[in-house]
Amino acid sequence: MKLVIGNRRYSSWSLRGWLACRQSGLPFDCAVVPLFGPDWHQVRATLPLIAPSAGKVPVLWHGDTVVWDSLGILDYLADQVGRDRFWPRDAAAAGLARSVVAEMHGGFAPLRSALPFNLGRHQAPVAMDAAVIADIDRVLTLWAAARARFGQGGPFLFGAFGAADIAFAPVALRLISYGVDLPGFAAAYADAVNEHPWIVQWRADAAQEVWRIERYEF
Repeated sequence: MKLVIGNRRYSSWSLRGWLACRQSGLPFDCAVVPLFGPDWHQVRATLPLIAPSAGKVPVLWHGDTVVWDSLGILDYLADQVGRDRFWPRDAAAAGLARSVVAEMHGGFAPLRSALPFNLGRHQAPVAMDAAVIADIDRVLTLWAAARARFGQGGPFLFGAFGAADIAFAPVALRLISYGVDLPGFAAAYADAVNEHPWIVQWRADAAQEVWRIERYEF
């Protein structure tokens, strides 16, 4: 398998795709495409690895199969290795996990816009309007529901690390990067995500990248 990702510093969707690949346990190679450089329009129109997705990352190639969109990649990999590796076995837990992943995947536009993913930030706060605060409150509500009902087996949303944590990892890292004040249970969860060995590796690799996207540097 080969996974094509964008700059680790900025690409939250790439992080999700990469975490899904790690969670699968399958071997894969990883190629990084610098996003939004001066020749980006030309790059995304000509680079064959990302052509199927119209220049969006991540993209997973597996033989003749190509899958893009982080949730599509997660779902494809779950079919390859067994869904229990990604989703809780308990039906009620799995139902909640699928719902929160879908909500994260398709929503929270104000949060994404106001707090763009940038692993180079160090807790400098920014002004947040009512829509962003509402998004954060909703995230915390989802985290609280998962942890209270199904999180007894470990520090992650459903105990063990899985699909829900893959979906919410970039949000947890955003909240840390922007110094958002979190209640105790949420701070503990965000710390557990941040200290996961795969996140530690992703951060280390991001720190080695030289590309910067100025519009996200504030």
